[in-house]
Amino acid sequence: MKPMRLDRMRVHRFSQSSTIDQIVYDAAARTLSIAFHDSGKYVYDGVPETLFEAFCRARSAGAFFQERIRNRYRFRRDPERRRFGPNA
Repeated sequence: MKPMRLDRMRVHRFSQSSTIDQIVYDAAARTLSIAFHDSGKYVYDGVPETLFEAFCRARSAGAFFQERIRNRYRFRRDPERRRFGPNA
């Protein structure tokens, strides 16, 4: 699935991932928002666009997150939305 462009935002949905619903990249702000199925949405700062592009091509979204993003970028929970998915 090819990322969609919404103005300056780029969106990619992971239809086969049990962990991650979608990611949204803001090139101007260099932020990556990750919507997890069970734990909500988090915003990661200082993420290069090349990492977003690699994330979109990853065989496993969850494994990519664990290996390339988790504990490497400063993050914050999105205060607007706590949870996603059927249990939200």
